[in-house]
Amino acid sequence: MLPGTPTTLRRAASAVLILVCGWFGLASAQQPGAPIAKPPKPAARPARSALVKGVTVEGITEYSLPNGLKVLLFPDPSKPTTTVNITYLVGSRYEGYGETGMAHLLEHMVFKGTPKHRNIPQELTEHGANPNGTTWFDRTNYFETFSATDPNLTWALDLEADRMVNSLIAKKDLETEFTVVRNEFEAGENDPGEILEERVMSTAFLWHNYGHSTIGARSDIEQVPIERLQAFYHKYYEPDNAILVVAGRFDEPHTLQLIEQKFGRIPRPRRTGIMLIYPTYTAEPTQDGERSVTLRRVGDVQVITAAYHVPAGSHEDFPAVDVLAGVLGDAPSGRLYTALVETRKAASVSAFDYKLREPGVLIASAEVRKEASIDSARIALLAALDEVVRRPPTEAEVARAKATLLKNIELLLNSSERVGLNLSEWASMGDWRMLFLFRDRLKQVTAADVQRVAATYLKPSNLTLGTFIPTEKPDRAEIPPAPDVAMLVKDYRGDTTLAQGEAFDASPANIDRRTTFTALSGGLKLALLPKQTRGQSVRASLNLHFGSLAAAMNRSAVADLTGDMLLRGTRSLTRQQIKDSLDKLKARVNLFGRSTQVGVRIETTRPYLPAVLRLVGQVLREPAFDPKEFEELKQENLASLEPQRSDPQALAFTAYQRYLNPFPKGDPRYTPTVDEQVADYTAASLDEVRKFYAELYGASDGQLAVVGDFDSAEILALAGELLDGWRSPQKFERIPTEYRSVAATSISIETPDKANAMFLAGQNLDLRDDDPDYPALLLANEMLGGGFLNSRLATRIRQKEGVSYGVGSFINAPSLDRNGQWGTYAIYAPENAERLESAFREEIDRALKDGFTSEEVEKAKAGYLQNQQVGRSQDGSLAGSLAENLYLNRTLAFDAQFEKKLSTLTVDEINQALRHYLVPSQITVVKAGDFAKKAGQPAKP
Repeated sequence: MLPGTPTTLRRAASAVLILVCGWFGLASAQQPGAPIAKPPKPAARPARSALVKGVTVEGITEYSLPNGLKVLLFPDPSKPTTTVNITYLVGSRYEGYGETGMAHLLEHMVFKGTPKHRNIPQELTEHGANPNGTTWFDRTNYFETFSATDPNLTWALDLEADRMVNSLIAKKDLETEFTVVRNEFEAGENDPGEILEERVMSTAFLWHNYGHSTIGARSDIEQVPIERLQAFYHKYYEPDNAILVVAGRFDEPHTLQLIEQKFGRIPRPRRTGIMLIYPTYTAEPTQDGERSVTLRRVGDVQVITAAYHVPAGSHEDFPAVDVLAGVLGDAPSGRLYTALVETRKAASVSAFDYKLREPGVLIASAEVRKEASIDSARIALLAALDEVVRRPPTEAEVARAKATLLKNIELLLNSSERVGLNLSEWASMGDWRMLFLFRDRLKQVTAADVQRVAATYLKPSNLTLGTFIPTEKPDRAEIPPAPDVAMLVKDYRGDTTLAQGEAFDASPANIDRRTTFTALSGGLKLALLPKQTRGQSVRASLNLHFGSLAAAMNRSAVADLTGDMLLRGTRSLTRQQIKDSLDKLKARVNLFGRSTQVGVRIETTRPYLPAVLRLVGQVLREPAFDPKEFEELKQENLASLEPQRSDPQALAFTAYQRYLNPFPKGDPRYTPTVDEQVADYTAASLDEVRKFYAELYGASDGQLAVVGDFDSAEILALAGELLDGWRSPQKFERIPTEYRSVAATSISIETPDKANAMFLAGQNLDLRDDDPDYPALLLANEMLGGGFLNSRLATRIRQKEGVSYGVGSFINAPSLDRNGQWGTYAIYAPENAERLESAFREEIDRALKDGFTSEEVEKAKAGYLQNQQVGRSQDGSLAGSLAENLYLNRTLAFDAQFEKKLSTLTVDEINQALRHYLVPSQITVVKAGDFAKKAGQPAKP
């Protein structure tokens, strides 16, 4: 903005057009890189083709040049002046990261001259021009109004054509001009009301860059590299992105000849690569709840500002929104004036809206004197905004607001100079003719229309409320800049070097050879695998089995709570003391409890392992079961359960398991609904937890595996000391899982207001992990839906169709029971339900019909075998496998045989296994999502 232009916006509800440089702005994702070399512009050459005449509307005629420049002529012989206004369709909406304020900064830089026009301010003065440049969300414009003479017009057109492509945008000019812009920024910072509106906008727009100030961030203004500013200029200041307006007194044929001469020689840019101008595709999502922001600065009045999202200026609702702003903000009859000023709750009020290319805001504001109550003003403001919905505007109120707005447009059209300037706003909205279309729409607005838009947009969930509280001495947390990391680490050499681990062979044979398998007299089995590890790390996995089906009936919630209570205190240690001890011992301990099992996972280092095991022994054997901790635990569990009532994934998985594995309620294998779980946790008592522990917990049937850097003899002795004498009150009886042949069905669950849906499909399998067919079926599943984004389902549904972020399949085959399951899953948008299911079924049918190729099979084998090797190289995972194998009476020789069988599989064996077990007619489908809301809408990836 040049000197002489107000630095603050003058806003009124009756204003139709904004004439000065805007305060708030928007950035797009565009991030220009290095300066773009433009094709040379010949000093003079004949025009290659003539201007093409377009439409004429109410005295304004449109022309276009082959290079893309749009020209508007608005002759007015009654004026002794001529106005030349060029608008570039780039504002703060197009700024990228680190570029905030760039459009406005460039506006200043374009006044710094070209090789031909070295001193533009001097030329403007010599021609007696009234000039300026302004920047707003969607556009930047430059204009000169001067005495209507041919020399003046020739000069003005030559100036704008030259600085369109030849502005210097020099580093030396930026070094001085950025301080001018910074001063403009600082001037705006002095107005708390303006800053409050900036904070409200940035809170209302979470993603769209209408939430960014047009003036930009101070750091961007001060530090933007000249190369980025030059690249921004070269990209957007081109004839195909500009509209030239000539208004006032001029000779039309001669003016067209001059325009063709000055601008026609500029070639049309090649819009490829980084020169492409993309539409702003960031759309602000529907606001889903009230937002608020508070500003505390030195000031003399209090301010309340309320903003509501409204449609773009070109939308058919916008004229009614504009009338609504008038109904609210008019003085002295407006709703806000009556409710706040007349009652002395506020000193002044206003209401206005932003007519923008994309959805903007309607803002209502009130200034409150320091001695008055800001709370009373806030209540009154919100009540008035709510009342305009409950008590709709009258015909008289609407007529009054329309009369003001239409008067302003009529007066505007009477001035060719003002029209010439204000066409910038309407052109940036999409087309200059929007001025006339808006006027015509405005005439048709009724009280019912205003009532409808008030009810549609003035919703509490669409509100962002800002409050400015004058604060004499603001207490702020000043954040220091990031240090120079290169200097921090320049001479750094580190602390003591960690112990290095051995090069460990993670093959099944070596693991079995290195592992000591033993058992204690009390029944605890151990697998001890000592090895050198980095930092002397060690991992342990402990599983204790107990109880029976009869003992576990109707106690699932109690069993879970019992396990969770163990780390919440012992007879001698509080929950906090346990946590502090684990921190001192550099240990992580996770513990879980189930109906017939408690599991402990430990991570620490060699020096601390004995102490950690003693602490774990105390946690297991001496729980405090503190009433306060128990109530807190119940509340935590309930808080985590209740959101699942509307979560598509939780509801789908619950329905899926309930159908495929039906068991009677109370059975530990039963899958309860969320409501049933909430009821069970609510009803569970501490006495039941204590009783469950006393009746079932013990180490008579347990497995402990330790992998890493430790002393085997020490740990064996310690395990005996801690657990060997802890006998289970009841003999453990494993609860089997039974295969059930379940007829296929389709289940659809509605989850209102959830943007994402869940898809599950699968069937039960009469299968165990030692069946001869299992390696082939497992590998088939890897190719069908396993792996990482390269399976058949992932390639089709995610990579090709683009309808799911997470898609795949799984196969479970128990080790002790013939109750396997194959299934597939995907998350997706509800409108894509049919498309997703169709793709899923097509891929299943294709796999069954055509089978897999030799190439697929070999890649799947290699990938799976390497993945198994990676898993065994992770000490935590290996400790878990060794503990599980102790329970199954297996060693890793089973894994070796399994992998050997898998590596020799043929394509025919794999395809045959898939066709035998996977039966499309037996597949159950479960879907959960907001399908009702999305019905009838086009599917979008």
